[in-house]
Amino acid sequence: MEYHQQALLQASGAKRDILATDAYLALAGHLLGGKLNPISIEPTWTAKGRERDLVAYLHQALESDAVVESLTTLAPQQPRYQTLLEALERYRRALSLGGWEPIAAGPLLKPGMHSERVTALRNRLKAIDGSLQAEGDEHRYDSVLVSAVKRFQQRANLEPDGIVGPDTLAKLNLSPQDLIDKLRVNLERWRWLPEDLGRKHIRVNIANYHLETHEGKDIRAVHDVVVGRTYRQTPIFSASMSYLVLNPWWETPSKLARKDLLPKFQRDPSIVQSLGYQILDTQGKVVDPSNMNWNEYTESRFPFRVRQQPGPMNALGQVKFMFPNSHDVYLHDTPSRDLFSKTRRDFSSGCIRVRNPIDLVEWVIGPNPQWSRDKLENVLSSGKETTVKLTEKIPVHLLYWTVVADDDNDDIRFVADIYQRDQRVLLALNKLPDNKTAELP
Repeated sequence: MEYHQQALLQASGAKRDILATDAYLALAGHLLGGKLNPISIEPTWTAKGRERDLVAYLHQALESDAVVESLTTLAPQQPRYQTLLEALERYRRALSLGGWEPIAAGPLLKPGMHSERVTALRNRLKAIDGSLQAEGDEHRYDSVLVSAVKRFQQRANLEPDGIVGPDTLAKLNLSPQDLIDKLRVNLERWRWLPEDLGRKHIRVNIANYHLETHEGKDIRAVHDVVVGRTYRQTPIFSASMSYLVLNPWWETPSKLARKDLLPKFQRDPSIVQSLGYQILDTQGKVVDPSNMNWNEYTESRFPFRVRQQPGPMNALGQVKFMFPNSHDVYLHDTPSRDLFSKTRRDFSSGCIRVRNPIDLVEWVIGPNPQWSRDKLENVLSSGKETTVKLTEKIPVHLLYWTVVADDDNDDIRFVADIYQRDQRVLLALNKLPDNKTAELP
């Protein structure tokens, strides 16, 4: 039953009041903070959820005869949450009408091909892209259809090559129920968030490779980012940025030095000096790398610190943005800027690499006569490590959304679940007791 819906229709008197009260408090709690405890799904979660005395809130709603309105107010009020709710209703209607026919499996569909599967592809894309019109032979994979496929691929964070291979076909063939499930998962994630993310704050959507700077209700800028590889996933958490470092030294984490750098030094010892690395012993003294026999050391026996001096080869680039946390994860520049041209951008060891980081520096520092653009450029040109403490801490939220609200057209995009995290949330939602499985309004 959905929040005692059937039982309430049959009950009366005191029993009906008890059921109604229980249903209200359960639904109110789910709207306010989600159906699941986020830490049970994402152990690194640190954002403080919304809280309220719901018993007192119910009394107030009854006194003002505004029970329905009180529930509506408890749901997240962000426009993007509402966009996802509206999409949920659309796909539920599509499911009730029988959904759509999947495109049959077969060889790659490439531009110029002639096949009945092309007709199915065309029909599927017409349902998604209202601008697509049939021209000429509907069985031919013509240039108009190629453009529509590329648009679909771009919106799904797939390589926009215009070829319908296994990944693109799987995305096209997601059923209404599949999409409903994805929306349920992401709506739940929205309900885990605090009421106030911060007047001035940063949001990183790991799955969409985007960073947004927010001030009030406005998005000031969007930066492409590179996130952690699937085996070194960027964690989900919130913290406060308190300072940034220009021309940073890179103090290499011990695990990364042992697992990644040591094998590289063993293959080519010359890169220690050519890439600006320093090797320090347990006393903190710099060791001459030319006197070291790298093959004497192993991942389990490497008693050195490794750090990299500022410069064009530094792994952190020209700046790192620090929001102290137990994961040792932060935002930073990168010398590997070619990675931003790729569609899928999970290449880091967990930290987040930011495109156009100096623009982000200016936004973070804000209007400050002591840090004009010229001053900033001069400090960066000096190569000297410089710490800039912020006068106002900036909340940073590392989030994971696989359904993305497209603000330009009030629509949504379904992007790849790069870390395979959706299924955990969905399974947990589906295991809830019957009176908790109904989707929230």
